[in-house]
Amino acid sequence: MKVPFSWLKDYVDIDITAQELTDKLFSCGFEVEELIYVGAEIDRCVVGRIESMEKHPDADKLKICHLNCGEYGSNIQIVTGADNVKPGDVVPVALEGASLHDGVKIKKGKLRGVESFGMLCSGEELGINDDWYEGAEVNGILLLQGDIPLGTDIKKVVGLDDYIFDISVTANRPDCQSVYGIAREVAAVLKKPLEPLDLAYDAAGFSTCERVNVSVEAPDLCPRYIAHYVRELKIRKSPQWMRRRLALCGLRSINNVVDITNFILLELGQPMHAFDLAKVSQNKICVRRAQDGEKITTLDEKEFKLSNENLVIADGSKPVALAGVMGGLNSGITEETSEVLFESAKFERANIRRTSRKLGQKSDSSARFEKGVDAYTTGVAMNRALNLIETLGCG
Repeated sequence: MKVPFSWLKDYVDIDITAQELTDKLFSCGFEVEELIYVGAEIDRCVVGRIESMEKHPDADKLKICHLNCGEYGSNIQIVTGADNVKPGDVVPVALEGASLHDGVKIKKGKLRGVESFGMLCSGEELGINDDWYEGAEVNGILLLQGDIPLGTDIKKVVGLDDYIFDISVTANRPDCQSVYGIAREVAAVLKKPLEPLDLAYDAAGFSTCERVNVSVEAPDLCPRYIAHYVRELKIRKSPQWMRRRLALCGLRSINNVVDITNFILLELGQPMHAFDLAKVSQNKICVRRAQDGEKITTLDEKEFKLSNENLVIADGSKPVALAGVMGGLNSGITEETSEVLFESAKFERANIRRTSRKLGQKSDSSARFEKGVDAYTTGVAMNRALNLIETLGCG
């Protein structure tokens, strides 16, 4: 399980280094398989401002830039072929001797007879996309925004100055299969307070049961099921901080609603799902065993033939999710979605394990459910989701 150092610091005042914290975690029974410095491959890449620019005397497509990089030099000459930069732009600069994401080493050189003492960088050369920094995927040089001191290490600007703890969580500690669960242990070992989660939200003047009929026909396989209806949603990009958190843990951003469910999976260890309610037949959600021969196509576009051993979430006419494993393609969130039913549940872990293995379908959700999710966290997760919906202005 990947746990970013910066995320832990949201919940605990950590005043020791990442390596020292690794030793502390070992001492209380957690195996840190690897401590990863995210920006390890990048060196001597800093923030610079283009002070002036002139045409190359012998190449129409090249320009000679003069950059101020703070303490590293106020007049660094770099030749570039990029056509999306101009004087005044603030950009990532790979200085002479720099290392980039792809292993390239930057040396002083000459381009058509003009000396160049570095390189202007794109997001790709830094190994990042828009989830890390908005504009990183542009076809050209990454243009930096805001008032950033010149000479600042670019890793601090784009989120690469961070550590990832790759922690092996044993089967007897399902309470620690989340960032907040590890933060709780860190608080205990450092004898520091644990910052409580913000679970507050303003309840709307309508109830879920007024919009959708929810029932559980297999309580032995689903001892707790919470559903909450949210209307007038606005599907858009998630804020940068959330997209970066997901990226640090190896997940790509989809949209604000799906990202919230994935964020909570990482933060609390509670898998959640969001249904587009406009695609739910007869306004019904039922947790039941699948009918023999019933089929479902999951979000990754794989079709499965089910049996009575499998647990599904169904609407009035068909399965809309393979319970505890993955949602159905027929009820997924799209840009047109405006009504959503959020799900937070506790499923019987042995059943999820059998379903996942028999169908050959694994997911981050099934991995959590197989280890066990406590009933209390299902409610906490739902409140956290509604808090984020409100905080992020999603609906």
